[in-house]
Amino acid sequence: MRKIILCLCLFLTFLNMNAQKVYNSPEKKSLQELQQAFIDLKFGMFIHFNIPTYANQDWPDPDMPAATFNPTKLDCDQWAKAAKSAHMTYGCLTTKHHSGFCIWDTKTTNYSVMNSSFKKDVVKEYVNAFRKNGLKVSLYYSILDTHHRIRPNNINKQSIVFIKAQLKELLTNYGTIDALIFDGWDAPWSRISYDDISFQEIYNWVKKWQPNCLVMDLNSAKYPAGALFYSDIKSYEQNAGQMISKETNKLPALSCLPLQENWFWKTTFPSSTLKSPEFLIKDNLVPFNNAYCNFLLNVAPNKEGLIDKNALDALQKMGELWQDDKKYQALPKQDAPIISRNLAKDKFAESSWSDDMNIMDFGNDDKFNTSWESNPEIKNPWYEVVLGKDISFNTIVITEGGEPKITNYTLEIYTHGQWKKLIDGNNKQKTKLIRFPNTKGDKVRMKINEYNSTPSIAEFGIYNEPKL
Repeated sequence: MRKIILCLCLFLTFLNMNAQKVYNSPEKKSLQELQQAFIDLKFGMFIHFNIPTYANQDWPDPDMPAATFNPTKLDCDQWAKAAKSAHMTYGCLTTKHHSGFCIWDTKTTNYSVMNSSFKKDVVKEYVNAFRKNGLKVSLYYSILDTHHRIRPNNINKQSIVFIKAQLKELLTNYGTIDALIFDGWDAPWSRISYDDISFQEIYNWVKKWQPNCLVMDLNSAKYPAGALFYSDIKSYEQNAGQMISKETNKLPALSCLPLQENWFWKTTFPSSTLKSPEFLIKDNLVPFNNAYCNFLLNVAPNKEGLIDKNALDALQKMGELWQDDKKYQALPKQDAPIISRNLAKDKFAESSWSDDMNIMDFGNDDKFNTSWESNPEIKNPWYEVVLGKDISFNTIVITEGGEPKITNYTLEIYTHGQWKKLIDGNNKQKTKLIRFPNTKGDKVRMKINEYNSTPSIAEFGIYNEPKL
């Protein structure tokens, strides 16, 4: 494995120095245009199809033999026509799930479809079939990879080289990819953080090869709904309890749900009860579309590579219940997503007197379900993060705990031995995103001037974002 990774490092370096891009990108569009186009797609088909299909489990043995994968009747054209029957506009295929099996012709590993019993590039079959049927194409890719041991406590430079080599293949060999959905990253169950594998590095890598490819992380729902964190599109996985607010959402969003009971096909699926077409249309698709949210419905093909009849019938019924009215909501103007690492995460923090156990360390622990809370006796509360000497930054995001309470505040930086005012603010939203010219400081402090009840801070984030 180490020899393979070393070869990959040399190969990738050679490509970057000498090779021209295989994929010729069209003219770069603004992120706002791309986000608008995505929500205008309204309805898509998520396709969980990979080696877990043959294990009757979503998380199979990571060393399950590649030969097990053998869709003897694979028909991606059937998938595309089924999607069209429901008036879907695009698809998204699991190129690699958490167990690391690649269903494209990759040069990065032997653990792929080319060493299976099938020996055909499924990604190629998929993109060709969907485009032939007038559908757009997106891909899913898991950062967590249990076969190649890209797991917590085992991330190194070679891991990142491996990931980037695989992404380059996917982004240069299959034409226009409208969106790339990441999974297994910055989630409590994957435990691979954006510090372990830099989101900014991977984000920029994707945009290098396809500037118009939207980048999404399925695990970004932990972040507050007032700003985009680590995703061009705010994502919600309903099976994980992540629910969009249909009444208040103003961000470009995606909500996903499986038609069947699980994401990957199970032996019970051909005869099991599916979610009703009426529920999927009336309680999901229509209200989501009215809240700037695209609905991605998972349909799991079986071991033969075909969609079961009961699923085909359900999709047909959805097409009878709903047709795109071609009316589109104008997405509110969006701020750029946060993509850099949080400089305040787990740094030493200070504050005025805290309430009970809710001390200052809860205000920058990267957990939005914990908060620093001011003691009610304090009339002029403040919160401070110690960064270290001459740290450069240009963005602060303050997320209040619970309902918004802070109505007026002053941000200060400590530099060259004294406090200097950075900005006076009166943003009354729960999430306060503040951008400013690059500055340097040892500490950052928020002085809370006015509030309507006892203040609390769930997260005090400091970032050095790329120039817009």
